[in-house]
Amino acid sequence: MKFKRDEYTKIWDSLNKKQYLLDIIIGPRQVGKTTAAKEIMSKWAGHVHYASADMGLSSGTGWITFQWNQARSKPVNKEQTGLLILDEIQKIHDWSNTVKGLWDEDRLLNHNIKVLLLGSSSLLLTKGLTESLAGRFILHRFTHWTYSECKKIFNWDIDKWIYFGGYPGTVQFINEIDSWKQYVNDSLIDTVISKDVLSLQTVNKPALLRNLFSLSAHFPAQILSYNKMLGQMHDAGNTTTLAHYLKLLESAFLVIGIENYSGNIIRTKSSSPKLILLNNALITAFDTKNYIETRKDLVWWGRLLENAVGAHIINSSQSISTKIMYWRADNYEVDFVVTSGQKVWAVEIKSGIPGKLKGMREFCAKYPEAKPVIIGPGGISFEEFFSSCIQDIFK
Repeated sequence: MKFKRDEYTKIWDSLNKKQYLLDIIIGPRQVGKTTAAKEIMSKWAGHVHYASADMGLSSGTGWITFQWNQARSKPVNKEQTGLLILDEIQKIHDWSNTVKGLWDEDRLLNHNIKVLLLGSSSLLLTKGLTESLAGRFILHRFTHWTYSECKKIFNWDIDKWIYFGGYPGTVQFINEIDSWKQYVNDSLIDTVISKDVLSLQTVNKPALLRNLFSLSAHFPAQILSYNKMLGQMHDAGNTTTLAHYLKLLESAFLVIGIENYSGNIIRTKSSSPKLILLNNALITAFDTKNYIETRKDLVWWGRLLENAVGAHIINSSQSISTKIMYWRADNYEVDFVVTSGQKVWAVEIKSGIPGKLKGMREFCAKYPEAKPVIIGPGGISFEEFFSSCIQDIFK
């Protein structure tokens, strides 16, 4: 069964407009970026040239120039526009400057070619976009699959999505839990760390970076100081190195360390991070328990619910002004604090553990402008929350 994600239509419409801008798709591996690009290829009226830098055949910026010239050399029909698709473009060093030169040359020579670029490293892509291609592109974000998508296409209920996370390529293995975990670890986690982090960034301690990811998977939605993290790992390192490696994992759409909310931005930046994995499959694939055992462990299930809420807010927040943090002061804590401009929401997840609203009351007393949001029994149901657009919840 074919399923087109909502972003597909936006990309198709953008490519078919008369203005010439680069269309760029960014997002995690195995969430449908290449599938969407190939669906566009199959329907494109003009000539199409596709190439991927992930095939191991690329050799610097000359590869981009070669592929671009291949697209230019296709038979020309004045009434039809050509399409060039370059996948995993961030693997080419200095890709953005080369694309800028070729793109500007096309405009000068009136080449009738649209260009679609795809990438799975936000750090390398956004760096190239801001440094070289300002004003020349439209950015399309593919996120991890939502509950609504998995419910629609796989007929999953909320519990199954919380556990399995929703990578579409893993669905074939969910009835064989050992095979499912092996697939997630080998084909997703190890591939992303090896290809999108270690091979593209300077990482002096790769074992430390891998251990940091493993630690995050074992402590989802928990606040850990960098010193405590170092105490959990055997590799020699320092807090600055760990903070940098956490940013690299974030750039590969794996883990984000959100900060403590404070009226003082300096204090916020120096806070201990709360670890949020952007897909729950990245957690449960590391766990020894199966689906039924996990569902019966109420404390661990509560962690998965809290992580899923945080990930849903992060994945769904397209506005640069929307921020997600947590709050902890003395013995009080709020699961998440969402801000948008001057607006503040305090978010608590009720998963059956009593006494959690004390932190909410303390936070709202300290920050009276904050609006409380409760997710779970007595508040917004999990079904409603995960089926909703974040902008509708926080408005």
